[in-house]
Amino acid sequence: MYTHILIATDGSELAQKGIDHGLSLAKALSAKVTFVMVTEPFPVAAGATASGWVAGPNDISRYEEGQKEFAGGILEKARAAAEKMGIKADVQHLADRWPADAIIEIAEEKDANLIVMASHGRRGLGRLLLGSQTVEVLTHSKVPVLVVR
Repeated sequence: MYTHILIATDGSELAQKGIDHGLSLAKALSAKVTFVMVTEPFPVAAGATASGWVAGPNDISRYEEGQKEFAGGILEKARAAAEKMGIKADVQHLADRWPADAIIEIAEEKDANLIVMASHGRRGLGRLLLGSQTVEVLTHSKVPVLVVR
């Protein structure tokens, strides 16, 4: 059935449910796992305000380094949980990307045959305003997607 499961995380408490569920499934199926965390580009809108402040190279560099450090901690925690269960796991941090696009691309690149990710399950105006990376992955992925709530 599934031999390579890609588990997406953003480091949130909800995403941890996706990690836990994905690891349980991987253990039951003797599948390998790739954990992926995507960090978005520096928010351009935050760099130029009415006061005239514009982000400089040092601001962007500090942001990127902070994102790399944050992702590394989350991914190492996930890898340790997998190892504790006897599951072979790789980690992948994709920086300066939009999550849905990056998740779909890395799943194809790594030949994953299942994507596991969490969703807040927002509806109506909340989903319209906030968008949903999960919906984007569901809509465009060529491999099955398991959504955990």
